[in-house]
Amino acid sequence: MSWGFAAWLMLGGSTVLLFIGMPVALTFISVNIIGAWIYMGGEAGLAQLARSSVSSVMAFALTPIPLFVLMGEVLFHTGLALKVIEGVERLIRRVPGRLAVVAVVAGTVFSAISGSTIATTAMLGSLMLPVMLARGYHPTLATGPIMAIGAVDMLIPPSALTVLLGSLSGISISKLLVGGVLPGIILSVAFVFWIIIRVRISPHLAPADDGDVQYTGWERWKPFFGYVLPTLSIFGVVVGALADGWATPTECAALGAFATMVLAVAYRALTWDALLKALKGTAGISGMILFIILGATTFAQILSFSGASNGLVQFITGQGLSTGMIVAGMMLMLIFLGIFVDQVSMMMITLPIFMPIVQSLGIDPVWFGVMFLICMQLGLLLPPHGLLLMTMRGVAPPAVTMGHIFAAVVPYVVMSILLLAAVFWIPSIATWLPKLVG
Repeated sequence: MSWGFAAWLMLGGSTVLLFIGMPVALTFISVNIIGAWIYMGGEAGLAQLARSSVSSVMAFALTPIPLFVLMGEVLFHTGLALKVIEGVERLIRRVPGRLAVVAVVAGTVFSAISGSTIATTAMLGSLMLPVMLARGYHPTLATGPIMAIGAVDMLIPPSALTVLLGSLSGISISKLLVGGVLPGIILSVAFVFWIIIRVRISPHLAPADDGDVQYTGWERWKPFFGYVLPTLSIFGVVVGALADGWATPTECAALGAFATMVLAVAYRALTWDALLKALKGTAGISGMILFIILGATTFAQILSFSGASNGLVQFITGQGLSTGMIVAGMMLMLIFLGIFVDQVSMMMITLPIFMPIVQSLGIDPVWFGVMFLICMQLGLLLPPHGLLLMTMRGVAPPAVTMGHIFAAVVPYVVMSILLLAAVFWIPSIATWLPKLVG
């Protein structure tokens, strides 16, 4: 059989099953069984598929995923995340759209200690959205910043999806984690400036007085030093250990999880009930991710064994296109896929084809990986099926319509696309910090 038939069978079959709504893990396991039977020798191929599946989820490099997820779950269920929001809110005052700015800054802080984009959006949406609406904020101004900063969680370490991308693509996980820091901060700052400018242009979107209680002196700074700064020290532990090179990503994740537990115990917030909820949430999310990895790894192996990977690489590189045009085409494909499928599906469909091209053309894998992350972050926000749009719909009151949510996210999608273009034209935005820390 030709490599073209194999590509249509594996890639086309998985895409069709995803579009009709089959769960991601089951989609790729089903396609893998068919592919193994056809291309790897019937029963012998199925036996090899089983062995490959087991070995794929036993990789030591995947250990940071549950540890990063645990960090966010502990902070959420112990209530320390609420204290962080309070500390940020007391510091920010006399700013147009103050509560929207607070949501962005608090979300950035929480992104630095949480490995889950959904957890960040759900927490900020359930806590801050009702307050903003009650104080007279327009639904688009209230919902937009919360969804946008939730997506930035993917770029700022710790991030479970970044570890997953590094594991599936073969890109250095530590460099990928560090490489997302600067783009994530740039987006957060851009969001704050946009909110301020938007409210100055259209003052009706936010009240001039949003009920801010004016704290002075130590009362204003107490939550910052008491909660925000100690919580940010966890980010310092994780990124500092990575930057200095004295700990692997797995060891850094273990240090971060340990520091989070110590912090929760120090504040006497780590009850048995909170710990059980955090562990259950971690087990559920991690189990789902590992089950997906099982399907993704064997999928890539079968594509390679059938000759589809090499055939597609030779076809694309033989078209006479420049490296820049090929990379731009890959980014456009990722943005298009982000409209329809989730982030893990994007990785599973594209990485088996993209990474051989990246290697054959000598493209900087960290630069490519950071742009891949930005495209996945965009996919979280793209209507109509963006995961964070659905999360916001789930926590928002009935007065907030899907029309409000779609309209709210548009400027943040534009800013994310502009960041992607900036990283494309100025690769040092993604590569400077990983090179600096060696």
